[in-house]
Amino acid sequence: MPRCPVCDAAVDLATTPTVPFCSDRCRLIDLGRWLDESYAVPEKKRPVDEDEAESD
Repeated sequence: MPRCPVCDAAVDLATTPTVPFCSDRCRLIDLGRWLDESYAVPEKKRPVDEDEAESD
């Protein structure tokens, strides 16, 4: 059985309308974390092309 990403409670996929969260409370906590920028998608650093660096 999957677990809620906020509180780690078990989530029944068949009966829980807030999947993947166990409740509306956990869903809103997660949304708040995104809005506060507590979560972030990591950005891969790309190598600097010498031609691009000279044109800046």
